[in-house]
Amino acid sequence: MNRFDRPAYALLRIVTGFLFLWHGVGKVFGYPEPIPDLAWHVHWIAGPVELIGGVLVMIGLFTRIAAFICSGQMAFAYFMVHAKGGFLPTENGGELAVLYCFVFLFIAAHGAGGFSVDGRRPA
Repeated sequence: MNRFDRPAYALLRIVTGFLFLWHGVGKVFGYPEPIPDLAWHVHWIAGPVELIGGVLVMIGLFTRIAAFICSGQMAFAYFMVHAKGGFLPTENGGELAVLYCFVFLFIAAHGAGGFSVDGRRPA
């Protein structure tokens, strides 16, 4: 299975970034469904971080810093929103925030890998 390491990691990075950017699209543009009554910081901070960070991670450009910022945002979201509903993510609905946080932290530590813009740029 070692021969699939590079493409599997690239697929993880691409799919994670793609899914994350749509959270930002929803917050910034209200598409595909408007999200009612979001606080200003969700529209003007969280939304753009998710949209831009998701695109950067997906294409593999400035991957380490983009993934690190996305990871931090998800940790912040978990502790500021979800943790109020109980300790465990299964109690407070924070499973996705925790999962995104740690996947982005892994991507930040690993870097862009193959099939990325960073991989094509000169060092």
